[in-house]
Amino acid sequence: MGFFTELLLLPLAPVRGVVWVGEKISDQVDHQMNDPGVIRAQIDELDAAFDRGEITEEERDEQQEVLLQRLVGGGGG
Repeated sequence: MGFFTELLLLPLAPVRGVVWVGEKISDQVDHQMNDPGVIRAQIDELDAAFDRGEITEEERDEQQEVLLQRLVGGGGG
């Protein structure tokens, strides 16, 4: 019975492959969004950009607040 099921589902194999890739990408994005080390590095980069004069203090503070909320809240979704 398994053979016939696989045969019937064969046309859906590319779709299952795309879904699998999408799930892997989603997992990686989730990791990047919620990893404390990544968030801390982004905060450091904001400080460096401010020191170089690339962003204003207000921009730095606003972006850091978003990052700190992700760090404390674990992403929130």
